[in-house]
Amino acid sequence: MPEQTIDDATYRRGYRRRNNVWRELSWFLPALIAVPLAAASVATLGLSPPKSQARPVVETGDIESAQFAACTNRMQTNCVIDGDTLYYRGQAIRIADINAPEAGRSTCAKEARIGSQAAARLQDLLNAAPFSLHRNPDGPNEDRYGRLLRTITRDGQSIGQILVAEGLAENPENFRRGWC
Repeated sequence: MPEQTIDDATYRRGYRRRNNVWRELSWFLPALIAVPLAAASVATLGLSPPKSQARPVVETGDIESAQFAACTNRMQTNCVIDGDTLYYRGQAIRIADINAPEAGRSTCAKEARIGSQAAARLQDLLNAAPFSLHRNPDGPNEDRYGRLLRTITRDGQSIGQILVAEGLAENPENFRRGWC
């Protein structure tokens, strides 16, 4: 039987074929490393997609905290405007689960008195201990004035409902169109 030899051209073609397979798969190793790294980076940086509003949020504790004062024209960082509106970290927030009388634009003496009491009580409640802010569970994220609609809780209890129980605010569904 004659000895079989592979000429140089055939050898090179086979070599190229094997080399092309690795060249075609050369993207796989970097992708194998890059995809998990990208996913870990997104999770670490908090860039994950927003959670559905339908799922309840499991609270790990009250973490928000600041010292609140009464708002002035110059100060709008951490301050209370009235019994249901405040600035927190420079953002206007309307407490979603209550309606309180206006402290500054009241229509009668009774509304002015209750409005001032509600604002002072809200300030005391916010300054007492850490609290949690929650997206409005019953509606939009913002009101027509661009204020964030939030409920505020401490230890799972609504701060707004504390004001309702003390007669300084009311539930929105019981809104009476005035405090006079």
